[in-house]
Amino acid sequence: MNSILLVASGGAIGSVARYLVGVLMTRIFGVAFPWGTLTVNVAGGLLMGLFIELLARRFNGSTELRLFVAVGIMGGFTTFSSFSLDVALLWNRGEAFFTLIYVLASVILSIGALFFGLWLARAVA
Repeated sequence: MNSILLVASGGAIGSVARYLVGVLMTRIFGVAFPWGTLTVNVAGGLLMGLFIELLARRFNGSTELRLFVAVGIMGGFTTFSSFSLDVALLWNRGEAFFTLIYVLASVILSIGALFFGLWLARAVA
């Protein structure tokens, strides 16, 4: 239960941060391009990389800290950071083929699933 609370509280922080970045980017650049999402995804990748390398690997961060920050805060901020970490882990293990498959499958299937969901909801409604 403690793990769930850590993830949930971190997720709340990350979700609010994502919302605030989106609002800020919309105020600065307008709505013609999804600057908020792009900013969150790039910042999330950078922050996940910094966190994993510094806290988890170099300073032996606790499981609780990893859950709170990596799964909770970063997961609430952007799941793209988790996707990016998965890609880096596959690549670092020398799994170039599986890295490519994972990237292509994630992007193509996720976007395809979204369009299918849109179509399904429109067909039912």
